Amino acid sequence: MSDNSVIVIGGGVAGLTAAALLSNEGVPVKLFESHHQLGGCAGTFRRGPYLFDVGATQVAGLETGGIHERLFRYLKCSMPAAELLDPACLVDLCDGSKPIRLWHDPQRWLEERQRQFPGSESFWALCSALHKSNWVFSGRDPVLPSRSFWDFFQLLKAIRFQNIAAGLLVPFSIYDLLKVCGCNTDSRLKKFLDLQLRLYSQEPSETTAALYGATVLQMAQAPLGLWHIYGSMQKISDELERCCKRNGSKIFLKHKVVGLTFEQDKKINWTVDVIDPNGLALQLPASDIVCSLPPQSLLKLMKSKSKLSDHYLETIRRLPRPSSAVVFYGALPKKALPIKKFSHYQLATKDLGSLFISISQDGDGRAPLGKLTFIASAFSRGEEWFELDKITYKQKKEDILSKIMDNLQLRLNISRSSWLHTELATPKSFAYWTGRPYGIVGGLGQHPLRFGPFGLSSRTPIKGLWLCGDSIHPGEGTAGVSQSSLMVVRQLLASRGYHLNIPK
Repeated sequence: MSDNSVIVIGGGVAGLTAAALLSNEGVPVKLFESHHQLGGCAGTFRRGPYLFDVGATQVAGLETGGIHERLFRYLKCSMPAAELLDPACLVDLCDGSKPIRLWHDPQRWLEERQRQFPGSESFWALCSALHKSNWVFSGRDPVLPSRSFWDFFQLLKAIRFQNIAAGLLVPFSIYDLLKVCGCNTDSRLKKFLDLQLRLYSQEPSETTAALYGATVLQMAQAPLGLWHIYGSMQKISDELERCCKRNGSKIFLKHKVVGLTFEQDKKINWTVDVIDPNGLALQLPASDIVCSLPPQSLLKLMKSKSKLSDHYLETIRRLPRPSSAVVFYGALPKKALPIKKFSHYQLATKDLGSLFISISQDGDGRAPLGKLTFIASAFSRGEEWFELDKITYKQKKEDILSKIMDNLQLRLNISRSSWLHTELATPKSFAYWTGRPYGIVGGLGQHPLRFGPFGLSSRTPIKGLWLCGDSIHPGEGTAGVSQSSLMVVRQLLASRGYHLNIPK
């Protein structure tokens, strides 16, 4: 490998985006993925005639100017075929009231929330103002958090007066905004916000940063939107893989990175230990490493013992652990779903908390015509699953599966006898599939003390080590991790004297 080579660890959307951008600029890239296919948490698996997305099937950033559209246009990649979701989701508070529809049209969404949450318009108006300020700011590609003069300069270029005004609310939570607007006594509104925010920020309204929450609460509305990709979420990874290979990136599947060694005095500072599919140990040099794995993975990977790395690893060790999940995968005849054609539901259950549901569409490539795939996920404490013996693990898994099916029968009237296929993935399943510690499914909770300017930086204090993914600004989802990859590639290239500007 040449002196300017980069090794990318992890073949999910974040790692693939970073590799595609770097190789597009002529940087030699090797990407290592421990699994037999690319995609990570946005990958797929097959059960007979059914193709399941590993996670939910909503995706943001496909609209004109959205992060996926913008990067694919720059990379001259083909955009995956997708349908705009309208409504993006039905949220059932399971309190006897009608489900809340998240309409794409802002006027319809205004009328919906006025029916559902009368008297709350001051809250939504404040969120809208913050969101508009955030979106203009984000569109200028700021670097957050800033850890160098170059980073800080990018931040300054992105700031406008309205951002300074909105910055006064940096320490506020969404619940603080409710109190300011006199809406904190509306229990239905708070329950709705808690359900939605838990999905996107891993925190309830009391602990979701106001500036972050104000934007994610409006991702479904124009000019943004949430989309359903035809075929599967894997289409994003497939196209990024094609772009990587076209530009010379080398992608290695079933190659597990097991160690990273940093040596300050060497011309090439990094050595990467890899185990290949035959179990052979490889050692590869790299000038820079882009790690798209959860930062907690560095606790096992980092082999250097300098004071600098020890201090940084202690910072990683103190990070709060993200949530894990249990996920139900099922298939059933289309006629067995006695509800209107909607792709996404969120149910407030008593025994499982938030149950988020994604349903395939007839003819979208996930199931034979006349049949549907069905994914339902609920948050879970990952470490609990790893402490169980085999018998207790099996019993707990069967109990959760039964609870999910009971809720689907109760809330959506899906008979147990209708299912053509059922299985449950636990945090242990996700740890095996993705290599993520404890099977964590998201990044750092977007708490006022941990989001944006106070979050984990993509620029680490160790020379040549960069982070991207769902623990890095701006957070979760394929759109979020793609934004983090763009940010880290701009930083890395700037460290080499090259400034990357992606057209809006």
